[in-house]
Amino acid sequence: MGTRGPGVWDCDDFDPFSSEVKPRILLMGLRRSGKSSIQKVVFHKMSPNETLFLESTNKICREDVSNSSFVSFQIWDFPGQIDFFDPTFDYEMIFRGTGALIFVIDSQDDYVEALSRLHLTVTRAYKVNPDINFEVFIHKVDGLSDDHKIEKQRDIHKRASDDLADAGLERIHLSFYLTSIYDHSIFEAFSKVVQKLIPQLPTLENLLNIFISNSGIEKAFLFDVVSKIYIATDSCPVDMQTYELCCDMIDVVIDISCIYGLTGDEVGTPYDKESMAIIHLNNTTVMYLKEVTKFLALVCFLREESFERIGLIDYNFHCFKKAIEEVFDMRLKVQRSRKLLSQRRATYCLSAIQNGNIDSVVH
Repeated sequence: MGTRGPGVWDCDDFDPFSSEVKPRILLMGLRRSGKSSIQKVVFHKMSPNETLFLESTNKICREDVSNSSFVSFQIWDFPGQIDFFDPTFDYEMIFRGTGALIFVIDSQDDYVEALSRLHLTVTRAYKVNPDINFEVFIHKVDGLSDDHKIEKQRDIHKRASDDLADAGLERIHLSFYLTSIYDHSIFEAFSKVVQKLIPQLPTLENLLNIFISNSGIEKAFLFDVVSKIYIATDSCPVDMQTYELCCDMIDVVIDISCIYGLTGDEVGTPYDKESMAIIHLNNTTVMYLKEVTKFLALVCFLREESFERIGLIDYNFHCFKKAIEEVFDMRLKVQRSRKLLSQRRATYCLSAIQNGNIDSVVH
């Protein structure tokens, strides 16, 4: 990306004719609020304790997350000292291409300044791009009691909403999450954020509803096995304990596959089309994991008596997997069309510039 101010940009040059349109997620907040730690734990499998040694971010760091055709976006981690009034900060260009803005607030610190920065950030971003999803992570809640967590969330929610109302911006919607890198709350919060950026989400949810209703399954998740973000689930409510069990099961499957799977000169990955796992819990519940694609897994919860019909479940799963592949194919066709359109647009612009017809480029 081109530099507009010293030490501001990081990574690759910005390509206005990019062949693939990826949603952009911004991580913003004050210094030491936990932004970089969140990114490292969720997308780099860093141990929460290791994040204590991370240095403060001093420039915008951009990273592509492309684990599957559904989980494909960019994470931009912003240093806390970014000044929106600095002329070297091109906030219009950044906010214009943003799908979600995550503002991280340290719940264990005085958040008066953080709320002021949140208000400034949201109002600036909304003027440029009203379609941005605004997400507020009330972070580092692991050291708070349940009552204190709820009290913090209620207070931050009220103050932030009052500030927007005073500015005549009641139409701006903020979503709030209680998060910590020391439990699964940060993964669940990121799951909710990413789901809003998946156009195919209603289709995926409908497919899961059809699958569980015809298979005697009580709950099902479609997981990205790399990040443990669930990109879709059925219409039944999500229980935090259930989600934690899914994450633990994925870890177990990957770890055992790495240890006892491929050895020597064998080619492939530990997680493949043959990957599956069955866990019987002590409450007559069965957890069933099946590979859907190279990076996606279906994790189901069902009763032992329903699991006796494993043949029916596997047949329905085969139909479900085939439907997911069709959704993938459709998305790839759309991406190819966008790539072709972008190439044509780039060729046209270059031709116009070479011929000195600048007006046609502008218009």
